[in-house]
Formats: sequence, C-alpha cells, structure tokens
Amino acid sequence: MRILFFGDVFGKPGRQAVKLAIMKLSAEYSPDFIVVNGENVAHGKGITPKMAEEFFEMGVDVITTGNHAWDQQECVSYYNQCDRLLRPLNYPESDLTPTPGKGIAIVQSRVRPKLKLAVVLLMGRVFMDPLECPFHRGHREIKKLHEQGIRNILIDFHGEASSEKQAFAYFIDGQVSAVLGTHSHVQTADERILPNGTAAITDVGMSGCFDSVIGTKKEIAIRKFLTKMPARFEPAEGPGGYGAVLVEVDETTGKATNILRFREEVIKWGISL
Repeated sequence: MRILFFGDVFGKPGRQAVKLAIMKLSAEYSPDFIVVNGENVAHGKGITPKMAEEFFEMGVDVITTGNHAWDQQECVSYYNQCDRLLRPLNYPESDLTPTPGKGIAIVQSRVRPKLKLAVVLLMGRVFMDPLECPFHRGHREIKKLHEQGIRNILIDFHGEASSEKQAFAYFIDGQVSAVLGTHSHVQTADERILPNGTAAITDVGMSGCFDSVIGTKKEIAIRKFLTKMPARFEPAEGPGGYGAVLVEVDETTGKATNILRFREEVIKWGISL
C-alpha cells in the first residue's frame, strides 16, 4: 500500500503546486491514498469548503488541518458535514460545548476499495494551545482502531517542537504505520523507519512559494523582526513548490517498509503557473 502525503499547503502557490504534483506523482507511483495538510490554503489562513471540495476533486482522500483550523468562519459548520476534513483530535470533548468535526477519518482506497486507511490528526502542546495530551489521547484512540481490526494508520502530528514530534513517533512506534510531522513549514531530512516499523519524519515541509519566509512575503517577515511592530502577513507570490512523502506499508501488518521524501519547485518542470 502506498500513501502520498503533502505538508502544509500555503496559499495559491501551494494549491497550484499540489495540483500539478498530484498528477505527476500519481502517474509515477500510483498511490492508494492521498492526504493533504490544508490548514493554510486560504491565503495562508485556514481553509474554505470550496477549497476543500476542490482538493477532493483532485483525488485527495483526507485533508488535515491544525492550529488554523477555525480561521475561516464559513468552514466551522462544514467540519460537521464533511468527515474527510479533520480538525485536531485532542480538542476538548464535551456534551455541553462539542467541538465541531472529527479528528479521525477511516477511508477506502479509490484504487482498491477493500483497502482501508485510518488518518488521525493530533496537535502538539509545546508552544501551542494547551489541548488534551496528544500522547494519552492518541494512544487511547489507536487502541480503539486496533480493536476494530484497523492496522493501517497514518498520524499527522501538527506541532512546533521537533522534540515533541520525535518523542511521539518513538512513543507510538509499532502501533501505527506512519507519524508525519507538520506545522513548521521547513522540511527535515530525517525520514526513516523506526525500530518497530513506523515511518517517521519530523516535518514534511511546506507546499507553497519557496522564495519566502515559511510561505509569507520576505519583506513583511523581516520588517516585523526588525521593528517588533504588528504586521499582517501576506502569502508570497511566485512559482510554487511542494513538500511531500510517499510511505509504503505492508497492508497485512500495518508496518511501513519505506518512506521517500520530496521537495521540488514545479518551475523546474518547465511549467508556468
């Protein structure tokens, strides 16, 4: 089984790059599932229902988000309507004030309908909102998936601290197929298969304009660091690129057998966006 995962998609350059990359990589690798982190697709802040539907039309099976999940007000109710758009699982759960949406999606392959994948979205707590512990919550929910006979499990761990993402991957090693880090927008070169069979990378990186500061215009980011004055970030303009990984999994055991990392600007293909 092959899973293609794209890191944080930032603005229009990211959307365009991912669209082209899906066509290119699908032709080369024939993934059974495509998962995209889409929390920054709407001008760098959140996602809209229309944009989510456009990704699904491209062949994306599940869209994950993160700390910008709620930035587009029109999408808040959409989380309850679309079970393939995820918000972090470890938001508070209460009958009095239920959090919209879900943090887990179980999907069937469009290529091989009998093949299933569970996608789980967890958010870290270091330098982030103080949500429920992702370690405890993740462990409980993965145990429930195992009880349902589901072993092919991908986790998007959306976190700021590399140490937290790496620690979680080792904590859950052998219980899931992959732990893929998102949020920093900077790809790490540490893709690997952990001792008990879980594929891991600290951060998949960004899909967006690489000539930027994590997707935003360079001059705005620099000015904010120099002056410490508030600044409205704007997505950088120009050719987009993508950060992604392809994870190969033994579908009978749920163990990963390989992880391949991609970081490429689509301008190198001779395509003008």
